[in-house]
Amino acid sequence: MDNTLRRLGCISLVWIAAAAVPAAAKVGGKIVVGFSQIGAESAWRIANTKSIRDAATKAGIVLVYSDAQQKQENQIKAIKKFILQKVDVIVLAPVVSAGWHEVLTQAKDAGIPVILADREVDEKDLSLYTTFIGADFYEEGRRAAQCLITEFAGLGLKGPLRIVELRGTDGSTPQRLRQKGFADQIAKQPGAKVVRSESGDFKEALGKEWMQKILSETGGKPGFNALYAHNDNMALGAIAELRTAGLGPGKNIVIVSVDAIKEAFQAMSEGKLNCTVECSPLLGPQLMSAVQDLVEGRGLPRRIITKEGVFPSKSARSEYGKREY
Repeated sequence: MDNTLRRLGCISLVWIAAAAVPAAAKVGGKIVVGFSQIGAESAWRIANTKSIRDAATKAGIVLVYSDAQQKQENQIKAIKKFILQKVDVIVLAPVVSAGWHEVLTQAKDAGIPVILADREVDEKDLSLYTTFIGADFYEEGRRAAQCLITEFAGLGLKGPLRIVELRGTDGSTPQRLRQKGFADQIAKQPGAKVVRSESGDFKEALGKEWMQKILSETGGKPGFNALYAHNDNMALGAIAELRTAGLGPGKNIVIVSVDAIKEAFQAMSEGKLNCTVECSPLLGPQLMSAVQDLVEGRGLPRRIITKEGVFPSKSARSEYGKREY
């Protein structure tokens, strides 16, 4: 076992990047980053992990990786281990936004800076983390609403919008802000209303289960003509169930979701999904650049927001081959 692994000790799912980095690093001439990831609940999350791992490899950064399996208690345990291991930087993708004050205070007291990736935390003491790198979730929700309104009109469907919403993990920043952004924008549309909102936890299987339950409760008569899902995977699960019921997703029911994964573009090209709002998981290069800046004593902005687009179904075929995730 080499000196770097002895220094890190035993931890589940340890992943180490190769190559050299500037001499500012502590362990064997390399920067050591403890990364607490939410899990692998979606194609987006898997792509996010890969981007961060690949960027660490390129930068020559040692990455200690911990999969929380969507449990906050696992993330808190991981952060405490990172503190004991005296990593240089902690990267946290928080599963929920509340309940981090104590463990972040411990990291601060140990002199270890924390970067929030993808999701933010509810924390009044801004000194407990250095920066947030990720998306504007409120704007994603607002864009999803506008795209839904536009696509509904384009299909020539009759009557006011009656929308089913499939939420992400309750208490997470994307769930709260995508819901609020959507609600604020949809409120501007006369007669539009969210008639049902359920949490699918960002999981495709739960998107399918909720749609099955909703349809069974209404005797197969949906009582809605639009679906807004907080991520593509939940939308894809719901689409499968709508097709089984013969209800014409993408035609009789307008469907909009968030993430812009390859599978969403495939669904759009097949006429089953009407629009996807981009939320890029490819945060690795920005994240590793921020890590290096911290270790080398350079300042960071409080928020680093990624650039994102909106893709209606008409763009699916031309954009599909360009997708990296």
